[in-house]
Amino acid sequence: MNNDNNNPVTVSVVMSVFNGAKCLPYSIQSILDQSYKDFEFIIVDDGSTDTTAQVLKEYSKCDNRIRVIRQDNAGLPKALIRGCEVAQGNYIARQDADDYSFPTRLQKQVEELNIDTRIVLVSS
Repeated sequence: MNNDNNNPVTVSVVMSVFNGAKCLPYSIQSILDQSYKDFEFIIVDDGSTDTTAQVLKEYSKCDNRIRVIRQDNAGLPKALIRGCEVAQGNYIARQDADDYSFPTRLQKQVEELNIDTRIVLVSS
């Protein structure tokens, strides 16, 4: 399922990357392979000087749920703030450029958040 970016999504996955081209495909693919499909994937390229931009370009051409933001290097906190500012989902899921997410991660997290509205954070 591809989101056309005009409809709200349940989850915004936010990632920042700086010179992470080597591990980035593994991390991105683990999100794209999620059993839960109602998400957008916001990736902030924080001024990378390696081939990160090319990796992101290839992935974003293949899946329109991926939104790439490029900025001058400002550090992880500022990059994540930028990604969260444009997030449209009801929930934000964090992913680092060297993380791997098991295929049911988002599904399980959304289920837990929906069970009890007093829950404000789930982690794995």
